[in-house]
Amino acid sequence: MNWVTRLLLPIIVVIVFLYATATFQVAEYQEGVKFRLGEIVETDFEPGLHFKLPFVNSVRLFDMRILSLSTPPERFLTSEKKNLIIDYYIKWRIINPSDFYRATRGRESVAESRLNQIVKDSMKSQISSRTIAEVVSGDRDLFMRNVIDTTNEDIAGLGLEITDVRIMRIELPQEVRQSVYSRMEKERSTVAKAIRSRGEEQAKRITSDADRQRVVIVSEAEREADEIRGDGDAEAARVYAESYSQDEEFFAFYRSIQAYGKAFANGGDTFVLSPDSPFFRYFRSPNGTAAAQSDVSGSALPAR
Repeated sequence: MNWVTRLLLPIIVVIVFLYATATFQVAEYQEGVKFRLGEIVETDFEPGLHFKLPFVNSVRLFDMRILSLSTPPERFLTSEKKNLIIDYYIKWRIINPSDFYRATRGRESVAESRLNQIVKDSMKSQISSRTIAEVVSGDRDLFMRNVIDTTNEDIAGLGLEITDVRIMRIELPQEVRQSVYSRMEKERSTVAKAIRSRGEEQAKRITSDADRQRVVIVSEAEREADEIRGDGDAEAARVYAESYSQDEEFFAFYRSIQAYGKAFANGGDTFVLSPDSPFFRYFRSPNGTAAAQSDVSGSALPAR
């Protein structure tokens, strides 16, 4: 048993050593680069287990996923010669491990430093041709797309790709913040005055039209009322005429009763009249024949 143990143990150690030094594994999100004495000899490995020559080949694995780079706030100058303090972040990834290794020796810190400088220069170029209002409230997607396209052109040989650049915060320096706020306030006040003026103009137009319509409606109503009133008066006169022609004696009696009611309406009970006045003909005779047939609404003088 001793000789078996002494024989198997070295074999197992050699196998473990060969497995550790002669194999390497590539994950789904990784890309491997094989070197031979420091020279790149093979790339584009499929995910899984692969082999290499110990002491001759070496392998570097690179993360192909999208990485994030947060940058400290930077100061940029607009076309108005105003400073803006902008805080942004960068999304990037490795697309060619060979070029990435040759350009940065495979160090992500070197790649991030170069990316940050290139993106910063591109943003300075874009912001310098825009005003504060265009940077803050303009077409932000077009602005950032120009930055991404320009940056990708500049890093074409680094084996890298910028997938996104986003502004997180934009601030004004304290020395220009108040002046910008004052100008924005004046612009908003001018817009508000213009809107208020248009509203007052429309209100006057509506009021004037309503007044005109009111005059027309009232005039039409008065005209229709006069027509109805005239028709009523005509109908009343016609009814009176028909009634008088049917029974003239009763009509004369009815008019006399109305005249008596009007004469005694003020509370007076004394009149100074001629004894043969037709006013009291129905007082002297039930059929009123004792007095002359004249206008029963003759004048009567109340007592004094």
